[in-house]
Amino acid sequence: MAKVIAITNQKGGVGKTTTAVNLTAILADMGQRVLVVDLDPQGNTTSGFGMKAGENCVYEALLGRTPLKSCIRPTQVPGLSLAPVDIRLAGAELELVDVPQREFRLKSELAQVQRDYDFIFIDCPPSLNLLTLNAMAAADRVIIPIQCEYYALEGVTSLMNTISRIKKTINPRIDIEGVLLTMLDGRTNLGLQVVEQVKKHFKKKVYATTIPRSVRLGEAPSHGEPIHIYDPKSAGAVAYRALAEEFLKDNGVKA
Repeated sequence: MAKVIAITNQKGGVGKTTTAVNLTAILADMGQRVLVVDLDPQGNTTSGFGMKAGENCVYEALLGRTPLKSCIRPTQVPGLSLAPVDIRLAGAELELVDVPQREFRLKSELAQVQRDYDFIFIDCPPSLNLLTLNAMAAADRVIIPIQCEYYALEGVTSLMNTISRIKKTINPRIDIEGVLLTMLDGRTNLGLQVVEQVKKHFKKKVYATTIPRSVRLGEAPSHGEPIHIYDPKSAGAVAYRALAEEFLKDNGVKA
């Protein structure tokens, strides 16, 4: 039965999608059976794999028009599958208003495919809306990417309060899998200060691996490739492979 992990932070531009694409791709490259669900209407995880949503996508599954299983497609990485999405998902929140158990739509769909994977990752939109609520209702754990900048912890308090409320009301098993520091420029005092601040706040939940600021990581999505395929020797590829190894170790899986 797959462990379900939501990658979320209500602040945009912190590396959610970059992590969704590259961590899942490298985990699959290391032999894991992985599904990544694109739950952001911008569809950047979908395009990051060089794919388009097509007729059957997560939007149709959430509205009950087609099973999620019929939306899932293989990526260019063996062992990694994608449930794609496009801008149609932006209307799902309004369309689900009167649907019973609307916050459990994704959980219900994932239950049909959980036995097919070792890990399922959900790339959430950069807001605390019904889509993010669906992700958190379905997730066992949450990975929180935090950019190493001055306002790093801005909005994280709100996210933590949301996780706490969800734990008390609709998903008692949800917890933090890890906090990931992204876009780190180790040459600046600010970057190092943010690392210290985040570790003080989240303590042992912070991954030892940090993701550096990298031009190659920024280029890879335009080529529709994960970083380990686009430039396997780049600093970004090395960092995400180290993160994948740390993630597997935390989950008791031999890398």
